[in-house]
Amino acid sequence: MIIQTQYSYEKTWSDTNEKDLLRMIEEEIGDADPKGTLSYVKEAIKGGKTITVGSCRFKLKG
Repeated sequence: MIIQTQYSYEKTWSDTNEKDLLRMIEEEIGDADPKGTLSYVKEAIKGGKTITVGSCRFKLKG
């Protein structure tokens, strides 16, 4: 599963590894369970959705 991310001020999507995904989510939501949020994002994007957390968007590459 390759997850791509894009901040609201960016024009291009970037492939992102799991370590960076956790860091990005933590920056957006603080200490409010970033691992749980990442699990939710992974489940939600499987259906082709784009999920927004704070100012960062997540989608499945493809």
